Amino acid sequence: MTADSCCSCEISEEELRDYNGSDSEKPLLMAIKEKIYDVSTSKMFCGPGGSYAMSAGRDANRALAQLSFKPGDFNGSLEGLSDAQLEILQDWEHKFMDKYTRMRQLVPKKSPTENKAEEESVWDRTSAERIKSRYAVGE
Repeated sequence: MTADSCCSCEISEEELRDYNGSDSEKPLLMAIKEKIYDVSTSKMFCGPGGSYAMSAGRDANRALAQLSFKPGDFNGSLEGLSDAQLEILQDWEHKFMDKYTRMRQLVPKKSPTENKAEEESVWDRTSAERIKSRYAVGE
């Protein structure tokens, strides 16, 4: 991946984890608000052993908004954050935009409810198509 990489190219959280600094041949990437930035220029902070090493290869929304270093806070959830915490996250996003190259777009993780709704929608379309084809013999 280079600085010329397409910003609209999407990668999943699982794929993002490959850019955590464990492979020196890959850039250090970090996501904030579903945008992925190359933070390789801050290896001393975001690379292995750095104070922000836990953020590399992760979606760090919650941790940044809460100014937290707890492992469980390194995720993209904005649920339950206060207005003040969302403002802190916005400040972090502006810092990232100014300092780092935006590389890709993070594919948002679907909630179990969204997955179920999508499955039901596919099932409804498939069922409707079968019914339609079954009764469309005379057309």
